[in-house]
Amino acid sequence: MKRLICILLTFLCLAATKDTLANCSGKVINPVSDVCWSCVFPLKLGGATLTEGKNPDPKTDANALCMCVSGANVTVGLNMSFWEPLRTAEVVRTPYCFPSLGGLDLDVGIRAPAHGRTPNKSVSGQRSSFYQVHWYFTPWLFVMEVLLDTGCLEQSAWDLAYMTELDPLWDDTVSTFFLNPDASLFANTAAAAACATDCVAASTGLPRSELYWCAGCQGGIFPLTGWVGSHVNFPQASSLLVSRFTMKLHRMGLQYAAYGQKGQCGPYLEPIMDKAVYRTQMIYPSRTTRKVDGRCCYPMGATTTLWASGKTWAAGGEDAAYLIFRKRDCCQGAGLSPVGSI
Repeated sequence: MKRLICILLTFLCLAATKDTLANCSGKVINPVSDVCWSCVFPLKLGGATLTEGKNPDPKTDANALCMCVSGANVTVGLNMSFWEPLRTAEVVRTPYCFPSLGGLDLDVGIRAPAHGRTPNKSVSGQRSSFYQVHWYFTPWLFVMEVLLDTGCLEQSAWDLAYMTELDPLWDDTVSTFFLNPDASLFANTAAAAACATDCVAASTGLPRSELYWCAGCQGGIFPLTGWVGSHVNFPQASSLLVSRFTMKLHRMGLQYAAYGQKGQCGPYLEPIMDKAVYRTQMIYPSRTTRKVDGRCCYPMGATTTLWASGKTWAAGGEDAAYLIFRKRDCCQGAGLSPVGSI
């Protein structure tokens, strides 16, 4: 009888453990309180700064005076420069778990690989991990109608746009090689050592655009999969996957650039992402709206040491969501809407 009770108790403990591990928690993102709105700045018009910001702002080749032509429509105006909160990226352990939707756990009937992580350090002193990523359209400035008299904002609805659970390449380092064949050029010690320079640059100012294979302090951009070869901690691994997935979408032609002279009349394709025109802010499990050194968002590749403390915990704090800001240069006409905005 005692043996039967022990077996029953063991079964109940295992069942409870399974339910706990499979639990999907989260909260619906509140754009008013969860977004660090100072990340939109600096705001410039015609080269003059209207509102300062504490975040570093890259110089572009956008003209102060601009003109856009689309068919018979001509727009003449001044260049407007700002940072648009555009996308949200979720990094999750459990497939089909959506923390940004309040912890919604879907069952679509399609099996996808779950979170994997080496429990102990290997001989090389590194740990690996695997996560799924979800990509949302969250153009908060347009959705909240913050700026009414401009067509410079991406005018799209809030939407869940991409799920890596349905992408067979996200778990396959070999097959994804066709998206990043140049990765073979950087699989050497010299290329890896160059990422230290990118780490310092991103942490003190802006990342080095020419070192596009680096994600600064987080590691290497390639391969464009969900496997993190050197897992230090969750903020580091999740930040790396946000940078990596953004590059992946640029390679697939699903994410556009919108800065510089080329972007003044509308977004354009950019297969090699410029890291300097992106900045990120963690909004889940703990929002980073409290400013550190005047900032609450950081360039891609910047060290997570300044903000990572207390941002992850066991049982409910091991998934993350990041809001992504993209630099925008736009030809804002006097009393006219700019053409080519998408």
